[in-house]
Amino acid sequence: MSMWHVDGALRAVSGARLLYAIGVCAAVCATAASAQTYPARPVRIIHGYAAASAIDVFSRPLAQKVSEALGQQFIVDPRPGATGTIGGDLVAKAQPDGYTLLAAPSSALGSTPHLQKLPYDTLRDFIPIVQINQFSNILVVHPAVPARTVAEFIKLAKARPGYLTYASTGVGSGFHLNVETFCQMAGIKMLHVPYRGGGSSALPDLMGGRVDAMLDNIGVVKPYVDAGKLRPLGVTGVVRVPALPNVPTIGETVPGFEASGWHGWLAPAGTSKEIVARLNGAVRKALALPDIRAFWATNGVETVDTTPEQFAARLRQDYTRYGKVIGELGLAVK
Repeated sequence: MSMWHVDGALRAVSGARLLYAIGVCAAVCATAASAQTYPARPVRIIHGYAAASAIDVFSRPLAQKVSEALGQQFIVDPRPGATGTIGGDLVAKAQPDGYTLLAAPSSALGSTPHLQKLPYDTLRDFIPIVQINQFSNILVVHPAVPARTVAEFIKLAKARPGYLTYASTGVGSGFHLNVETFCQMAGIKMLHVPYRGGGSSALPDLMGGRVDAMLDNIGVVKPYVDAGKLRPLGVTGVVRVPALPNVPTIGETVPGFEASGWHGWLAPAGTSKEIVARLNGAVRKALALPDIRAFWATNGVETVDTTPEQFAARLRQDYTRYGKVIGELGLAVK
């Protein structure tokens, strides 16, 4: 090969490398510019439960604060059904541009994948943005149920196995699994009555006495507890909650029982790290605001401060924990 051919080949290679470098630079610059201008239009925060469910109650005030901070509307969009799967599927298949997000409870992300075949993969198809709270749930009964404590409730259930009914947000929901764990540890049997959508769907029947009990988020049922329409028996965390200081933990009666949960926001896989970081920062600042902290505390949930990586670690941890519980209860999908 002549020197002219060698020189031409080298120039061609150098030119190709230059074009590649220019392309990479353009892509990086475009991503950075997109993140800086994001959001340029309204953002939808989809969840798979009914309006006024716990995930809805806590996402709405937070969305308003983020809207104010970032200068665009963040709209909470309930898409109830299939234990949160309908909403999850919409987000999993959305464009990863930061304009369609998912708000979800720990149960939908951690337990549902072990219970049914999903059209998406919880760990693969979403990018965790931020955990927005952590909470205990509460066991409540209709006032006509002749039990004022967890111990009395267990005694009543043992006297009539399968007679007492409890509502949940669906088969395999966190509320269902946690009540079944409670029943297993307490040595009792109750009849499960699943409802479509959030716990708010079951509240009319619970307050009407058509079902006896329910495990739900403190923030959702506290107004009815305060009004005397529901009787609280116990909270599911390891300590009592400031919002209801006189309500004992279930673990005080059933040693070893504990079930805490959380809500979080996620984006479709493929969403840029820059957009995820921008959202994470905006939500964490909102969570530090005094009125948000006060609302969280009043409704029995804790504020948290997590990076996307910390939230991802918590998600993987609970995914494994729920898988173990579901396996022990014999509910795992075959």
